[in-house]
Amino acid sequence: MVLLAQLSDLHLDGTARTADRASRAVEHLRALPTPPDALLVTGDIADHGALAEYELAARLLDLPFPVLTCPGNHDVRAAFRQGLLGEAPSDGPINRLHLVGGLAVLMCDVTVPGRDEGVLSEETREWIDEALGGLAPGTPSVLAFHQPPVPMHHPLPDEGRLREPERLAALVERHPDVVAVITGHAHTAAAAHFAGRPLIVGPATTWTLRLPWEGPDAADRDQPPALAYHVVEDGELTTHFRVLP
Repeated sequence: MVLLAQLSDLHLDGTARTADRASRAVEHLRALPTPPDALLVTGDIADHGALAEYELAARLLDLPFPVLTCPGNHDVRAAFRQGLLGEAPSDGPINRLHLVGGLAVLMCDVTVPGRDEGVLSEETREWIDEALGGLAPGTPSVLAFHQPPVPMHHPLPDEGRLREPERLAALVERHPDVVAVITGHAHTAAAAHFAGRPLIVGPATTWTLRLPWEGPDAADRDQPPALAYHVVEDGELTTHFRVLP
């Protein structure tokens, strides 16, 4: 069994509010009697893409278990690399393969600099295909990235969802050991199917999306931060959501 925690959409912007909400989520994870095998942070870590926002994120996410990250549409790749990953700044896609127990976790970059929507670039598509193809047969894997490839039924996240999802679907269908797809971006916990696999959208720490039938204002800033736990066992995914006190 592999236990993955997920945070998404911290939107650290230099204010006490966003830092406090992210800290509450991180301290909740730090205090768990049994820590997760890894924490996934699925994008929009910074709000403005400033170096100082990533330096704060690096301090907050300094945890005694692996922290796996990918960028979102608010993130800036060069500053992300420098301030959060401790790497030389550059503007290419940030794609990383991590082995967590017997599970392969692909943190994928489907962002387009300066735009809200996601796109599976040829570079990232080839990287995913090669990474999955290079795993030992039967190795379960998870794809994690920012923009969901399915509609959330709200114009705000749907305007910025992953474009041409059929390209990703064809890739997933070629690799039967992909257990699930995990995303963020929508600021609402959601579950769907994609290419015959579970698709989980993690909740946000900064604010919660108010859906059209819940009221006219999209951003519900009174809801507390939330997170997800993903359990992968015997090639199956189970997800639990938690709203923090």
